[in-house]
Amino acid sequence: MTAAHAVVNARGASRWAAGHPWIFRSDVRERPAAPAGVTRVLDTRGAFLGWALWSPASEISLRLLDRAVGAVIDAAWWKARLAAAIERRAELATVTNACRLVHGEGDGLPSLIVDRYDRWIVVQLLSAGIEEHRDVIVAALRELVQPDGILARNDAAVRDREGLARVVETIFGSVPEWVEVQEHGVRYLAAPHQGQKTGAFLDQRDNRALAGTVSRGRALDCFAYHGSFALHLARRAQHVVAVDASATALERARANADLNGLSNIEFVTRDAFDYLREAEGADESFDTIVLDPPAFAKARGSVPSALRGYHDINLRALRLLRPGGLLFTASCSYHVGRAEFLEMLRGAAADAGRRATLRAVTGQPIDHPEILTIPETGYLKGALVEVA
Repeated sequence: MTAAHAVVNARGASRWAAGHPWIFRSDVRERPAAPAGVTRVLDTRGAFLGWALWSPASEISLRLLDRAVGAVIDAAWWKARLAAAIERRAELATVTNACRLVHGEGDGLPSLIVDRYDRWIVVQLLSAGIEEHRDVIVAALRELVQPDGILARNDAAVRDREGLARVVETIFGSVPEWVEVQEHGVRYLAAPHQGQKTGAFLDQRDNRALAGTVSRGRALDCFAYHGSFALHLARRAQHVVAVDASATALERARANADLNGLSNIEFVTRDAFDYLREAEGADESFDTIVLDPPAFAKARGSVPSALRGYHDINLRALRLLRPGGLLFTASCSYHVGRAEFLEMLRGAAADAGRRATLRAVTGQPIDHPEILTIPETGYLKGALVEVA
């Protein structure tokens, strides 16, 4: 831990007072005379504000760790904070062998992601400040979780802004290319080394289970990727069409279907927008539809075009549903808020000429905690709709 300190202006101090852990470069009056790591933070009058991760090259210069003036950010501190985060997930052991153990700022461990896949762990160290504490974090995780291996998926683009290299490396033991995940009675293979995020979309676990409980008749899963939604749908539906633009992704989806002994899934390599448009033109219909697209809005400026994309696919899906049919639709675009998402869905229902009943509005599972004062911790929103 460095002995240096940072001085921040009133705007920076007010962010911490309001419950947000970030202080930006423009609000730092005096930079710590030290490399990346932990630093004390003071206001312009010299009053202590807290201990923070310091990232010299980042726009997010300071990330709050602890407000206690007497706190010591040592190995014991990291172990205790990690242990508290892991304990919050204890109940998930009854439904899955894979979950997020640390959700960054959502667990008071800013810029740190830790995901568990059965006996293995995947970490992401997303700031220069947290990178400096890699060894102590890994040591604590080894003691607390006792994994067979730890993989660092440090290939996220955000590391560029921290002055850090992008790399995927095994930092303890060994981690297999594929890990079998079990959730709510469904099995699928995660790919820690090369898969999306850290190997699988763990954040949709509860929504997949929800869609599976209401699935019936002829079902459609758009943007199917490795078929995680389709697997849940297929346990109750008579037939499922799983659509994705990637033939490689659907090969893995077929393997997942075989793993579950499911033979009622049809795999279609097609752009989902095109498939929905063509299905509508062919006067097809479905009883259950899932729309789980990738993030359409990567930045605030792309929100209008993203909303048009969401409107288009939801409009067509609503038209394709038979009376009494159910649509589960989701967005993982942080820049599209819940209100905007639901307004888009309202507009799509109106344009489709369908009377749509909102059955449920969903968010993130308990292992992806969304902190009300930290909007960045929340990004996933979904809705279950029944049409007349």
